[in-house]
Amino acid sequence: MLTKIITAYNEAVFDTDRDQALEIIHQAVAEGITPEDIVFKVVIPAMELMIKSISEDFDANLAQHFMASQIASQVTDEMVAKFQTSPHVVGTVILGTSHGDMHTLGKRIVSGCLRSLMIEVVDLGVNIPAEQFVEAALTHNASVIAISSMMMHTARSELGCLKVREILKNKNLEDKIKIVVGGAPYRWDPHLYQAVQADAWAEDGITAGKVIKELIMEMQK
Repeated sequence: MLTKIITAYNEAVFDTDRDQALEIIHQAVAEGITPEDIVFKVVIPAMELMIKSISEDFDANLAQHFMASQIASQVTDEMVAKFQTSPHVVGTVILGTSHGDMHTLGKRIVSGCLRSLMIEVVDLGVNIPAEQFVEAALTHNASVIAISSMMMHTARSELGCLKVREILKNKNLEDKIKIVVGGAPYRWDPHLYQAVQADAWAEDGITAGKVIKELIMEMQK
């Protein structure tokens, strides 16, 4: 039965059919599938499958990426509330758009993907000063700061990722907190993340989940 549920859920997600995906999940729970199995055997593998099969043309498939992450996030939130025991959280990420940047869509996609992968997300919002990123990371014991920039000048700004790096260096936190960046400017220039002194970058919101999870796991070794 679980195999049929996985297949049906995957089809609904790839079709961005939120109602169908939720109906499949609710029916599965009614038939005795545990919330834990829904998350770990259905939702997370579906996200990983999306990562593997994602089109290189992110902009052309933006709606699909956004809906897939939102469906996964909604199902995960609903199922986690029904867990018999508290779920194991992989780690915590501080998320926000860089100083001077007011775009939200890319950040929302990333948030949905991360939450579906059992990563706690502290979303600071938009136009976030570098100091606030670092303060939040220390407050929430986060090992990753994820900075979204949708414009070249905000990505390269001395008040953005570069400033976060400067603060981490001055506080001797570079071994404890890593920086991941993403957004359109980094797709235009794959080497830009190095120029702004980030530790890694993600091509799009979906792959950001994989990149950040791998970085968290690496730091926990």
